[in-house]
Amino acid sequence: MEESVKIEKLGNIVDVKGGKRLPKGISLISTPNNHPYIRIRDLGASKILELNSAYEYVDDETQKTIARYIVSSGDILISIVGTIGLVGIVGDSLHGANQTENCVKLVNLKGIDRDYLYYFLSSNLGQNEIKRGIVGAVQSKLPIKNIENINIPLPSLALQKSIASILSSLDSKIELNRRINDNLEQQAQALFKSWFVDFEPFNGEKPSNWSYCKIKNLHHIIETGKRPKGGVAHIKQGIPSIGAESIKGIGYYDYSKTKYISNEFASSLKKGKIHDYDLLIYKDGGKPGYFIPNFSIMGEGFPFDTMYLNEHVFRLDLGSSGMNIFAYFYFQTDEIINMLESVGGKAAIPGINQQNIEDLEILSPDIDYVQRYGELVYPIFKSILQNCRENAKLEKIRDALLPRLMSGELKIYDLNC
Repeated sequence: MEESVKIEKLGNIVDVKGGKRLPKGISLISTPNNHPYIRIRDLGASKILELNSAYEYVDDETQKTIARYIVSSGDILISIVGTIGLVGIVGDSLHGANQTENCVKLVNLKGIDRDYLYYFLSSNLGQNEIKRGIVGAVQSKLPIKNIENINIPLPSLALQKSIASILSSLDSKIELNRRINDNLEQQAQALFKSWFVDFEPFNGEKPSNWSYCKIKNLHHIIETGKRPKGGVAHIKQGIPSIGAESIKGIGYYDYSKTKYISNEFASSLKKGKIHDYDLLIYKDGGKPGYFIPNFSIMGEGFPFDTMYLNEHVFRLDLGSSGMNIFAYFYFQTDEIINMLESVGGKAAIPGINQQNIEDLEILSPDIDYVQRYGELVYPIFKSILQNCRENAKLEKIRDALLPRLMSGELKIYDLNC
């Protein structure tokens, strides 16, 4: 006999509580204390929110004024302004942390499994419910009353737990791959720093035959892409077009924001096709007077087998995957970041141009050392990109399972066979 699934209003099975804005004139501090402050940017990266080096804090005096607006481990947070609909579960290390006014917390759950609720809100079904509740044309927001009116399918608690357990097993593998990737990138970066910043193989001194050279004096290809007249919003399939919002380090890509160009338009382009291990550079966009340099490397089928740049991204190819990976890390040194921030923030529309890139002066080591570095780090980056591709597949499976399990189309025992 099939189990019936009732539809319940979220407000009937949880309490929705708002956060607290910092007092006027008060800023967060970077020095760690016992009062971390959870912001929207801290949500979305993983299921469980845990304290890390990116968090900022409130001072002791400010804490006294906002102490009523803290979270407990197990609370579910949802962002309600800015990037609306990001979801996370508060981990043990953030028990007692402060909650921004830009999020709500879901507490006092009644007849619903916490993990099941998280997966529903994170799924396409849940995100569509959240979108229905967004109001405001200029400053979009998600009011508490509209969160309380979200419709959620509610099978028995036992079935909720079974569904959540299956999805959690997929999430565990995804999270393991992310941790592996973080460790692999740290290894490649540590080797880069040892050889090319601290010069440890040379007793801390730059070899006399190593010089500095501008990009324009090296063998290189630099180009950007373009989109068709009229934009791409109306194009629902075709060839993926990679924009500046996707240039946030190796391994990052948000498939929900994918835009496309037509196959016909792609075939007419003479430049802008992304090749494996190109160095991708954030070109322009963002708030006036504020430019944040960012870089990425894609490939090995991640995020797609075939893809093109739009006009907001550069691709730089220095002739080999090893040289491009070397440049990926070199471009993140303080000297290069400061230079790009300076020139990029001066334009009315923050950004950099081709000349800015070609005028950058980078270390030009002995080619043998770059080749040796490339031989060591290429397998590392290949593993990172392959793990990212596997995660994309696992996330697709996870997101497809939830509605089928909730509707009864797919039975739990079907997955255990």
